[in-house]
Amino acid sequence: MADADEGAGAPVAEPLDLVRLSLDEVVFVKLRGDRELKGRLHAYDSHCNLVLGDVEETVYIVEEDEEEEETIKTIRKQSEMLFVRGDSVVLISPQAPS
Repeated sequence: MADADEGAGAPVAEPLDLVRLSLDEVVFVKLRGDRELKGRLHAYDSHCNLVLGDVEETVYIVEEDEEEEETIKTIRKQSEMLFVRGDSVVLISPQAPS
């Protein structure tokens, strides 16, 4: 039986192959605790520890007022370089072209 990716330049045979194909590309990373990152992937390992450059971090904070109405506050931070511990990573996605 032929592999669906056969003939492609660099097939995705294992899950981390998709991450390998995203090296030196901009990726979207969703973290635990309502945090998201967008930055250039410089390095990763089998634990999904990541090194990202030119990172935009977005933190979502849910606040309740006296009437128990929820509002979502968004905080954005910029970092030149960031190490992300793999146990906080929920999702890694190649960034779609704008």
